[in-house]
Amino acid sequence: MSRRFWFFSCCLVLLFTSCKEHIDESARYVFKEVTIWSYLQSHEEYSEYCKLLQITPVSRQSNSTLHQLLAARGNYTVFAPTNEAVHAYLQTLVDKGKIDAPSWDAFSDSIMLDSIRKVIVFNSIIDGGDEEYYMTYDFPRVTNGEFGRANMRDLKLSVYYVDNPDSIYINRTCPVNIRNRDIRSLNGVIHQMEKVVAPDEKTMAETLANFMRGDDKGFLVMAKLCDACGLMDTLSKVRDEVYEDLYQRGIISPKTPAGGLVTMDGGYSYAPEHRKYGFTIFAEPDSFWEEKLNKTAEEITPADIQAWVAEQGYYPEAVANTDYTAPENMLYQWTTYHIINFKLAPDRLTFHYCELGYDYSTNPLKYTIPVMEYYVTMGKRRLLKVYESPESNGIYLNRFPIIDNARSGTGHEIDCDPDKLGARVFKEDPTLENRTSINGYIYSIDTPLAYDEATRTNLGKQRIRMDAMSWFPESMNNDIRRVSLTDAPHQWVHFPCDTEFKYLDNLSINEGSNFVYYNVYGYGFGSYCGDEVKCVGRWELMFKLPPVPRRGTYEVRYRVLSNENRGVAQIYFGEDPNNLPVTGIPVDLTMGGEDPRTGWRADVANDDDYNAETDKQMHSKGFMKGELAIYRKNVSANSRENASSNIVRHVVTRRMLDPDKTYYIKFKAVLDRTTAEFYMDGLEYCPKEVYDNPNEPEDIW
Repeated sequence: MSRRFWFFSCCLVLLFTSCKEHIDESARYVFKEVTIWSYLQSHEEYSEYCKLLQITPVSRQSNSTLHQLLAARGNYTVFAPTNEAVHAYLQTLVDKGKIDAPSWDAFSDSIMLDSIRKVIVFNSIIDGGDEEYYMTYDFPRVTNGEFGRANMRDLKLSVYYVDNPDSIYINRTCPVNIRNRDIRSLNGVIHQMEKVVAPDEKTMAETLANFMRGDDKGFLVMAKLCDACGLMDTLSKVRDEVYEDLYQRGIISPKTPAGGLVTMDGGYSYAPEHRKYGFTIFAEPDSFWEEKLNKTAEEITPADIQAWVAEQGYYPEAVANTDYTAPENMLYQWTTYHIINFKLAPDRLTFHYCELGYDYSTNPLKYTIPVMEYYVTMGKRRLLKVYESPESNGIYLNRFPIIDNARSGTGHEIDCDPDKLGARVFKEDPTLENRTSINGYIYSIDTPLAYDEATRTNLGKQRIRMDAMSWFPESMNNDIRRVSLTDAPHQWVHFPCDTEFKYLDNLSINEGSNFVYYNVYGYGFGSYCGDEVKCVGRWELMFKLPPVPRRGTYEVRYRVLSNENRGVAQIYFGEDPNNLPVTGIPVDLTMGGEDPRTGWRADVANDDDYNAETDKQMHSKGFMKGELAIYRKNVSANSRENASSNIVRHVVTRRMLDPDKTYYIKFKAVLDRTTAEFYMDGLEYCPKEVYDNPNEPEDIW
């Protein structure tokens, strides 16, 4: 039952029983048949906030003010500051030297005055649109987790929890009043704030500059390295203004007819509103460098770091000179391996959804088997593994544990050698606010991060399973991938073809293709992360693939959730995007496991030999069952998702791959039927020593 239906049901009961409510307005939960604006206006402690709402327009194009917005229908979450909170915020402006006194009369610059008003009110409101508002039990469930929807400033707010379960902070420093929260109204909810929510709207480059100026402490060395390597201009990028202009002028249509691709709700797909840039830096803190080099952070130079990197033997093939901006330079390679051009919020470093035994509806969340993501770093293209499991008790980079991956195993991490623990990412750090920018995050790590020989070897000895959306920085930087919103614009995202605008750098979409991302949040799909991409029309799609970790023979595998709506694809694979060779006969995406061509047979309980022989025979024909690690939400935690015959992994190619080369995979429609779907979930790289190991067969996980 929705909250809105429940709300109006309660109103009807009260109306027909003629009961008179007596509710203490200072209680934790307040229920009133009034709008947010009416409630705020009737309480003196919000009078300063109300004045700002009355004089601040909704937008440049509107004459309506925010108080009118909060008096209208909708689903608004309002983090309403008290008068004391507003006065305290003005005092911070005095402390920064922006005004002389904590008073609105102290502003001599009308532009600055208008800007400060907007900072206070726009940051305090999340417009839920057709969605629900955020009660505290709807808040992100993990510390530093972000709300799915941005505020009216187009910024994401986060939630910070402390040991006291009643203590909740917005953006780690702004406490939500313990008694006056979850105040329901006809058009949303109010949370009283003891401090104005006013995120610092700085870029990643400005954040690093703050460390270099001494305004913030702890990551001066990383700031120096980024500056020396010439990365500041890149890290200052916020959004693609060309796309912004095309979208605002309607040249890129925000609402696109499905064009034969029926969405789950039978409606439209929607183009992204923005094309933003984003970055994540995983950095050793200054304290690490001060201990290693026996110098203060202020004394440490880029040359000192390069000398230390050389001593460790991390990048022997690199050049150790003073041209730090050159891709072949050792310091440049060291620094850029710490950076990815994805904006990864603390609760989006990995994705928990379809792993075996996991139930995303529980609170608190209970993790089961390990999950991992693979991202391509800046500079020279190299893989970075992001890992999380119950046993790791946190996020790690390049962790290589021992997994109980026998046919009858648990899939859990059972041990990890000391030299394979990886670098811990401190995503729960309460000081993360100082390292959060409008286009990225800087996370502290506890051990050095390098793409050394050991890392390449460990990555090269394992099967690498990648969700297709992890190839697209735009999917994370624009709140597209696995965002926890169920409205249509976030469930069905349409990307324009290249002739209209090349939105995804790592994907070429031909004219005539209708390419849509299915977020399908809450649907329980049997896909790798519960989402997928589809395309109809006369599709021809070319993906730029992540690099392999080391030179060797690999199988490249393509996972298909088959059904009668799919099409037939000719697959091409190679290095030259303008001349890709065909990999084999066309792949029929409607072909499930029970098709006799695959050799699929159902698993037999307690007969591992029979099941292993089936897997072997399928693999010899170029097919594999689905993975034990992935399950659908509507099957039991003990069921094998790979026993579902409609999931098939196709071996696209077996060939020598080089980590210093870029590879592309292209899918081209064979059928004339333009409603036949292309489907993409992800790919696997599997090295020969895993898939063709005579002593230890590849696991079924």
